Amino acid sequence: MDGDQGMTASPAASTAGEASARPAPGPRRRAAALLHRRPALRLSLLLSAPLAWLVVAYLGALAAIFVTAFWSTDTFTGAVVRQFTLANFQDLWNEPVYRTIALRSLGVAAAVTAIDTAIGFPMALYMAKVARPRYRPYLVIAILAPLWAAYLVKAYAWRVILAHGGLADEALKPFGLSSPGYGLTATIIVLAYLWLPYMILPVYTGLERLPDSLLDASGDLGARPWRTFRSVVLPMVFPSLVAGSIFTFSLSLGDYITVKIVGGRSQLLGNVVYDNIGAANNLPFAAAVATIPVVVMLVYLAAARRTGALREL
Repeated sequence: MDGDQGMTASPAASTAGEASARPAPGPRRRAAALLHRRPALRLSLLLSAPLAWLVVAYLGALAAIFVTAFWSTDTFTGAVVRQFTLANFQDLWNEPVYRTIALRSLGVAAAVTAIDTAIGFPMALYMAKVARPRYRPYLVIAILAPLWAAYLVKAYAWRVILAHGGLADEALKPFGLSSPGYGLTATIIVLAYLWLPYMILPVYTGLERLPDSLLDASGDLGARPWRTFRSVVLPMVFPSLVAGSIFTFSLSLGDYITVKIVGGRSQLLGNVVYDNIGAANNLPFAAAVATIPVVVMLVYLAAARRTGALREL
């Protein structure tokens, strides 16, 4: 009996000896084991660097803008006076010209969004539901192709087109019309062209996810095409439309280069910010003007969030 116990105990003893003889796991193995057991910690470490960059580069820049907006500029030396004041916002509110520019900027952004919606929705509908599947990738490439060209190249091309005696004049002359020239109308046309792909792509994605069976079921129940569009297609794609409008509205609201190129004497909020940073050297007032589109977009995003549009971005 004692011999059997000795024979039985010897393998356990040898196993314990082998375990004690193994080297202890290094820091790398222990860290890997810890991350394997805690996926939440692994995800936090993975996202820490991008989130840190977002906080420093983006949110930090916005915070700097808001803080600078409450400073002032010494009119004699041009130096920034870092003392709290509401003078910049009082000037924005009391001067009618700045209220006019703010309303004009909102109107231009809304007009560009409306034009891109009217043009982009039928194009996206054709791409997603009418065109053959094998042609759809080529249509997407065609929509993306203008984005590959430089911004200034496209803007100056439109300057040549819209000039008096240019291509637009020649094309409209048989109809007794002429080019709009440079001004607010030209600004809206060029911005609508520049940001049109940003409207088409979200709407195309939303329409592509729309099951064809819903359209067939609506037709089988006797609904006419307009009723199908109003009751089936539009409610399903509305978040995608709002998502596209976020791009077109925000990009138009903050643009200043197109206005400089084809806007003539028109002024938008972006131009006021640019002029006060450069020629006027009034950084606090420029920061105060820049808070207007930021606040407008925060309100816009809060309203868009209720439609589920942020999930479509």
